[in-house]
Amino acid sequence: MSILRLEQVCKSYNQHRAVDEVSFEIPTGSIFGMLGPNGAGKTSLIRIITTIIRADSGTVFFNGEKLSHKHPALIGYMPEERGLYRKMRVGEHLLYLERLNGLPKRQARAAHQEWIAHCGILDWWGKKLEEMSKGMQQKIQFIATVVHRPPLLILDEPFSGLDPINTNLIKDEIDKMAREGTSIIFSTHRMEQVEEVCQHIVLINQGRNVLEGPVDEVKHRFKENRFRIQFLGILPSDLEERISIIERWAQSITVQLDGTQDSNSLLRYLLDHQIQVLAFHEILPSLNEIFIKQIGAFDAASQNS
Repeated sequence: MSILRLEQVCKSYNQHRAVDEVSFEIPTGSIFGMLGPNGAGKTSLIRIITTIIRADSGTVFFNGEKLSHKHPALIGYMPEERGLYRKMRVGEHLLYLERLNGLPKRQARAAHQEWIAHCGILDWWGKKLEEMSKGMQQKIQFIATVVHRPPLLILDEPFSGLDPINTNLIKDEIDKMAREGTSIIFSTHRMEQVEEVCQHIVLINQGRNVLEGPVDEVKHRFKENRFRIQFLGILPSDLEERISIIERWAQSITVQLDGTQDSNSLLRYLLDHQIQVLAFHEILPSLNEIFIKQIGAFDAASQNS
């Protein structure tokens, strides 16, 4: 079952169509990447999902029900912009936010203390937020977003300002929550983070759904039949007549096969010529490569239409 499903959702501001008949669904317990360039419509979609604004048309379903005023309490939203009161102290700020989320004071305090201890910032409970670094503030905002254990999290650039150690800490927590059943929308411009974290993606551009699906399936959809081969020995002299060699090193080559060539046949050919093959694997495109190509193709098609 999907925790969230969008059907033909549209939103316009004056004459600008920010969201244009977008449809996708988010599997329960998955980490779902929402991608797109600046101005693509991601922020408008997030605001519709959190009921900050209403769609002009289309329908959003939350756990099979039409999205309504009762559902924001089941969503934890961490915006890219800091939503912290800098003059407040960490403890009172967190308690204030969680009381707004409906947690009793004693339960909220115990939950915060556990998270703060886990994140290694217990000494900061009485510190003012303005005294903290950008990365420390990011950790506080993350705790405020997840501490009431909502079934759906929306994390917009959650690793901004974090050093590698704290980035890995938050990544581990995100993965743990997903394994425990929390559904997570992960919005970022960093494609390498999407590949590390997400199982599914949707790519939005000019308000439209350009591409969606499981990450592995998307990468296979755009593969170019490229293979990297590591070997020992001397390659047959006629190899370049049979295949296109893109890159060559002392004991490694990258090749591209056309639609008539088969990777198994190439491997057999090398073995038949007494080449010791140490590694033979397909090179799948990165999400960053797919992102650039799809956005470029979509923009070109839009200009010509």
